[in-house]
Amino acid sequence: MRHGSVPGGLNAPYDPHEPGWGDSPYREGHGQPYIPQQPNPHQPVPQQPIPQQPQRGGYRPEEPRHGGYPPQEAYAPYEAPNRDAAGYDTGGYGDDRYETGYGNEAGYGDDDAYDGPPTATQGDGADGGSDDDGYDDSGRRGSSRRRKKSKRRALRWVAIVTSVAILGTAGAAYAYYQHLNANIKKDALNLGDSQAAKSKANAAGQTPLNILLLGSDSRASKANQKLGGARADADRKPLADVQMLLHVSADRSNMTVVSIPRDTRVTIPKCTDPDDGRVYPETTTETINTSLQHGGPGCTVATWEKLTDISIDHFMMIDFAGVVSMADAVGGVPVCVKGNVWDRKSGLKLTKGDHTIKGQQALQWLRTRHGFEDGSDIGRTHAQHMYMNAMVRQLKSGAKLNDPGKLTGLAEAATKALTVDDDLGTVKKLYDLGNDLKGVPTDRITMTTMPWGADPQNPAAHVVPIPAATKLFTLLRNDQPVDGKAAKKKKTDKSAASTAKAAPAAEIPVTVQNGTGSASQAAVPGRASSLTEKLKALGYTQAEADSTPQSQSGTTVTYASDDDKANALAVAKSLKLPAGAVKKSSSVSQITLVIGADWRTGTTYPAASSADTKQVLADASALNASDESACMKVNSFYSW
Repeated sequence: MRHGSVPGGLNAPYDPHEPGWGDSPYREGHGQPYIPQQPNPHQPVPQQPIPQQPQRGGYRPEEPRHGGYPPQEAYAPYEAPNRDAAGYDTGGYGDDRYETGYGNEAGYGDDDAYDGPPTATQGDGADGGSDDDGYDDSGRRGSSRRRKKSKRRALRWVAIVTSVAILGTAGAAYAYYQHLNANIKKDALNLGDSQAAKSKANAAGQTPLNILLLGSDSRASKANQKLGGARADADRKPLADVQMLLHVSADRSNMTVVSIPRDTRVTIPKCTDPDDGRVYPETTTETINTSLQHGGPGCTVATWEKLTDISIDHFMMIDFAGVVSMADAVGGVPVCVKGNVWDRKSGLKLTKGDHTIKGQQALQWLRTRHGFEDGSDIGRTHAQHMYMNAMVRQLKSGAKLNDPGKLTGLAEAATKALTVDDDLGTVKKLYDLGNDLKGVPTDRITMTTMPWGADPQNPAAHVVPIPAATKLFTLLRNDQPVDGKAAKKKKTDKSAASTAKAAPAAEIPVTVQNGTGSASQAAVPGRASSLTEKLKALGYTQAEADSTPQSQSGTTVTYASDDDKANALAVAKSLKLPAGAVKKSSSVSQITLVIGADWRTGTTYPAASSADTKQVLADASALNASDESACMKVNSFYSW
């Protein structure tokens, strides 16, 4: 029970007036005054009495005993020691980052759970469980039965104390876990009237994972006002100035991140605010960052699904203060600039070369646009990709996660910084998600910016998606890697064919709609009629064109009930559409083919080629996460 770090050393003499073990869980019976008993009449009395000398840490069972130790009741009440004298902090873990949830939490420090039974070395006589030092009341040697009983008593106390200690620790850990859960803010996933169909599982039963990352410019808190300025905007609804879609392949072999410039004009669908019930009508005139003001992050999710036809599983949103705390928690992020840069708008000022940025400077980097490249939001997305790649490399290296203190700091920062969808709102689910993501090799993570062009309606201020963006979204929707590396061959899923057989083509009604229009391109006239004729030529004589206006990035074949699934798969196969294009939807009454912006010409669905993929990556300014040579170009007007 002695500890070498306690002042006085391992063999320090006993002092009945000195404190023992701080506010230890073992406080009863330690550091209390020794009360001598009368010598045993059957034991010789020593010629010289044993001097009572100072000793730290309580009584010493290993000292020579003459008359034994008194029963537990004989010890005086314990008084908490002075922190400096005992060498321990009565708060449990000192003044470190663990003081919230540890130290004074249940199970630690002043917890009553440790006030109970004595330890095995205390026993009733502090000698390992024996009451009378091996003698009975008359001085005769105790029987073997008595000794066995004493041993059992000692083991019983060990079991009790160990159990209490474990339960106390578990209680504190659970309390801390609940504390972290309470940090996380939650909101609805999708506020639109309709959602994209869920991703189809591969032959192994795995499904892709799509997560929307959002950066809010909220000034609602004093911390955000200090970091972001514009206190006059404190009551303004925040904008989602940073938006990135993370697509993780079904087999977790690769990941693609797609950023969209905040000034991209898109269709924002009808959304209903869950807090006040306000309905925001669909609009085609606003930029995507304003979607956050239409009821919250759930409307931004609905906007992305409308734009890409990709089902989004989760969102994670962070504000200014969250960026700062996260950057500090990981110990800074390495970045590079090709020249001196000073963007007075964001406050970023760096000299040419490599830097490790953290705290407010990290936020300045992520917000800077004037100082990089052409001064537009496009350059800002590239700087954000460099930052994210560097952070990924650091986290994967584990350098910042070996220290429990830093790990706990990261957990505190992350949970306080995040707003997530309801289904992701616990530490366990975030941990499981992290495990899903960490398995992706760094050299298979690709950062991209949505291919864009000037907005015909406002070319000086806004951008719109171009056909290359549609191709990029199609690759992700079909779970195809964009890094040029071939995916592993998947076994053919024959489950649908084995459970149901398609009806003859002539007996399958099909509605055909033209959805080739987009924000950057008008719909191709006659597409529904062309594909209707193609289907009839293939034997689908009940196919009919529908003139209802549509706008869809990817081509889909939807069906209403499971009875029609085999028929929908047959239609898709006839047109050489991938099986992933077949979706179940409650918005249709029969099999419906919507020709998307990814199929503007021809009557056979165009398969993606390696040349197409390379062009898409070039148009998307792709950056691999393993590339440590990336360095931001500086806008010459903001150099110094």
